Amino acid sequence: MLKGIPTIISPELLKTLMEMGHGDTIVLADGNFPAASCARRLVRADGHGVTALLDAILELFPLDTYVAEPVGLMQVVPGDPTVPTIWDEYRAVIARHEGEGAGIEMIERFEFYERAKRAYAVVATGETATYANVILTKGVIK
Repeated sequence: MLKGIPTIISPELLKTLMEMGHGDTIVLADGNFPAASCARRLVRADGHGVTALLDAILELFPLDTYVAEPVGLMQVVPGDPTVPTIWDEYRAVIARHEGEGAGIEMIERFEFYERAKRAYAVVATGETATYANVILTKGVIK
């Protein structure tokens, strides 16, 4: 164990975050996401929700300030009546760590899958909320 590392961050996830460089992306995937078939590197975080992982990761990981939207969310499929309330939780966590200025992009479902395939890693969680997938772009420690 180490001081200052949130206990929800596994050794494998910590290693992955450390390996990532500026501009690399990581996907926090809900339990319905096809994580294993999309991931170049798959990190398991079963039993954990995305909001808690997002909060812990942003304690260690700066978002990219050189792009307009360093956070991407999978947009609701047209015609689906779902209203993802978890997005409000994400916005609150992001604002707490990065301020109100961090841009959030809404990404069409199949484009989200394509970006996930190019991401440095995909973290498969136990999140049960729908449309709870998020892509983070790593920034620079200043």
